[in-house]
Amino acid sequence: MSEIETGRENVQESVQETANPAVFTVMEEIQAQDRYPEEDKLQENLQENLEEPPEESPSEEEEAADVLLNASPEPDAQEQKEAEEEIPDKPDYVSELSELIRSGISDDELRDRLADYHENDIAEVLGELTAQDRLRLYHLLGVENVSEVFAYLGDEAQPYLAELNVATAAAILENMDSDDAVDILDELDEEKSSEIRELMDEGARQDIDLIQSYDEDEIGSRMTTNFITIRRGSTVRQAMRAMIDQAAENDNISTLYVVDDQEHFCGAIDLKDLIIAREFTDLEDLIVTSYPYVYAKENVSECIEQLKNYSEDSIPVLDTDRRILGVLTSWDVVEAVDEELGEDYAKMAGLTEEEDLREPLSASLRKRLPWLIILLFLGLLVSSVVGLFEPLVAQLTIVVSFQSVILGMAGNVGTQSLGVTIRVLMDEGLTFGQEMGLVWKEMKVGFVNSLLLAGLSFVAVGIYIMLLKGKSPMFSFAVSGCIGISLILSMVISSMMGTLIPIIFKKLHIDPAAASGPLISTVNDLVAVVSYYGLVWVLLINILQLVE
Repeated sequence: MSEIETGRENVQESVQETANPAVFTVMEEIQAQDRYPEEDKLQENLQENLEEPPEESPSEEEEAADVLLNASPEPDAQEQKEAEEEIPDKPDYVSELSELIRSGISDDELRDRLADYHENDIAEVLGELTAQDRLRLYHLLGVENVSEVFAYLGDEAQPYLAELNVATAAAILENMDSDDAVDILDELDEEKSSEIRELMDEGARQDIDLIQSYDEDEIGSRMTTNFITIRRGSTVRQAMRAMIDQAAENDNISTLYVVDDQEHFCGAIDLKDLIIAREFTDLEDLIVTSYPYVYAKENVSECIEQLKNYSEDSIPVLDTDRRILGVLTSWDVVEAVDEELGEDYAKMAGLTEEEDLREPLSASLRKRLPWLIILLFLGLLVSSVVGLFEPLVAQLTIVVSFQSVILGMAGNVGTQSLGVTIRVLMDEGLTFGQEMGLVWKEMKVGFVNSLLLAGLSFVAVGIYIMLLKGKSPMFSFAVSGCIGISLILSMVISSMMGTLIPIIFKKLHIDPAAASGPLISTVNDLVAVVSYYGLVWVLLINILQLVE
């Protein structure tokens, strides 16, 4: 009996035991009708395959073919894996938008298509459009959507705002978050800014005046007035109603802030907790009373490190009476951190402020020239110190050739220590012991590096002087040894100064990044010059009495 027939009988027996007799009868009829000649042939073939033929020993030609087949290389698994993991290209939405706007389709179709794109992508495409295309785009988007687009432009919105009449510009800024509107108004000339402000509604003007009343280095200048408050003592139903009523004007609803009858800040409620709360739940059980906050008058740089430790969507900004004035969103914190890092980088480069690509020549000169003038006079100071060693140089002129090596390595080590120290000093909780530990650690790093470089320079400089300058081995390696010792001394002291100076600046409430350019460079140069020529005078002139 074939395997197919055996399987069919097993199925029939199972059906007979469990199925209705009528069902079994129908199955038999279907089975009789379903039998085809091909099935008989299939059974015959299956029976033949089940009968194993006698094995035959392979011929020599077959064995050789098997070896060749087995030796054929398989596809590289690594290459196949890399091909599978290759990241596909992302669509270029800016190019798509540019082509779409210029395609000449109807306004209704273009309006529908624009709804599929993010406001940031629309903001990026504005620079590729003509003024006429932009005006058409503004008309199709409407004032509210244009406001969201301009919010992504920030202080780059000024040239596009100039293409609009004053009334339209006022309507756009009025629909923006107050902090975004302030950023744009600050870039406009005073006359244009005043015209726009006069056409804005009273509430928007008050919010803008509040933010502009704080200095740029105060955290209140970074806040937005887009937030929702709930009265303490409300029921869950009343809190939901208050949230819905305010959401029409304020879309920052992920965190709700609780105030008492005197508008004092009492805590915050997560929107998710309010949504899932039962109607009989006491609202007090949902309030986080220890929610973080900042005061509007606090310094931005001092708040940044604290704010980065919280993963909240927004943090309230209070006045001295603990009344909530606004909030800092997570995006506001990111912008503040970016600006602080940019300012620190500018100071380390010897600039008074950060620059951008579109800055005029006069503004760039104003930021760079003050530090350059300071560096000029400090450089003259270093040169005057070098002049004190003229008699020494006259006796051993070859040492001048390696002065730049000592100065360069001391400057590099000092700059490395400075960068590490500024990063560590961002932690406001750093103790005096930890600061001294940092100084000691940087000195150890500088010492180990200097030992390696001193050994390398001892061999390389000694061979150089002996072969190319034709000096004796004693003279050559005496000079190279002095250079190696100078490297060790100057690099260790530069590491210490690169760490100590920013720490001292911080104690004096001066931005440590300001210690970077002029002061560190001058101190390191002075250290390197005095160390190098002092050792040359002591070791080579007085002790070894080497004279050319």
